[in-house]
Amino acid sequence: MSEFLVDADTLANARFGTSQLTEAVSALKMLQRPVEPWFRAWKDTHVTAYRRQLARKPVWAALAESALGRSWVADFITMPPLEPNQELADEIATLRNFDDDQIRADLSVVRTPLPDVLLSTAGLADQAADLLRWVWNETVEPEWPRRVRVLQADIVSRTSRLSEQGWSGVLRGLGPDVRWLGDGRIQVNRWDYPTTDVRGCDLMFIATHAQRVSVSWRKPDRFALTYPVTGIFASTAAPGEPLVQLLGRNRARILVEAAEPVSTTLLAATTGLSLAAISDHLRVLTEAGLLERRRSGRSVLYWQSDTGRRVVGRPVSG
Repeated sequence: MSEFLVDADTLANARFGTSQLTEAVSALKMLQRPVEPWFRAWKDTHVTAYRRQLARKPVWAALAESALGRSWVADFITMPPLEPNQELADEIATLRNFDDDQIRADLSVVRTPLPDVLLSTAGLADQAADLLRWVWNETVEPEWPRRVRVLQADIVSRTSRLSEQGWSGVLRGLGPDVRWLGDGRIQVNRWDYPTTDVRGCDLMFIATHAQRVSVSWRKPDRFALTYPVTGIFASTAAPGEPLVQLLGRNRARILVEAAEPVSTTLLAATTGLSLAAISDHLRVLTEAGLLERRRSGRSVLYWQSDTGRRVVGRPVSG
């Protein structure tokens, strides 16, 4: 397994945040690879246009194929931001500063030999930046306001645990293989890589819409752990008009969003409604028998009951 070795100063200064470049790279991975069921509707919406772009731009196709390995992604596209919540333009500007030799060296760690088109093309940094800019503009930016609300809700919920549960509680749920091991050790994945010493360095936890945890760095002193938040993909269909007429638009939307267990905070993030309004709608839907509820730690989770599934037209198990 792979670990981060940390000290008290590293943890005291660790920050949570978002990164638009990280979000674009996560989207690129999902366009390039098989995805989990809750990402399929998003991918189906965008993958045809993505493949059309790759067919027109063979350098983009070669970069995407060569940069994304099974257990490793080329360093030049995964550098953590200098500050949390940076915008894409600032991060892309840093990427464009890489020279071709650096990019080919990073790519060679993932794939060898490199395709001829990457060996013969100059300006690979600009090509990679343009590919990621296209992915951002076409597949992420239109829904970024909703995405960032989901990410920020997760960050607030997670960091609020620190005073009561310590780092063990904060790290719980970041990913199936992430855990606090004690003695200044954080397990970050199960790959057989050497321990990474980040004592005295800047450590950032980046929330993103991705399928799995990844780590990155801007050596010598900046490291990041990127972890998946999938709330924006919890539902893939808007409520139908008959359901809206029956329940009202906001309650219909909440019922559809609760296809899988969701918290009040997450619903507020995805719908843009206030916590008070969400709580009132959840109470009505629960009393009507359309939602189930249970407590999970400090949160209460809600999900469609069998009756609720029938009302929205979903199959009922059993």
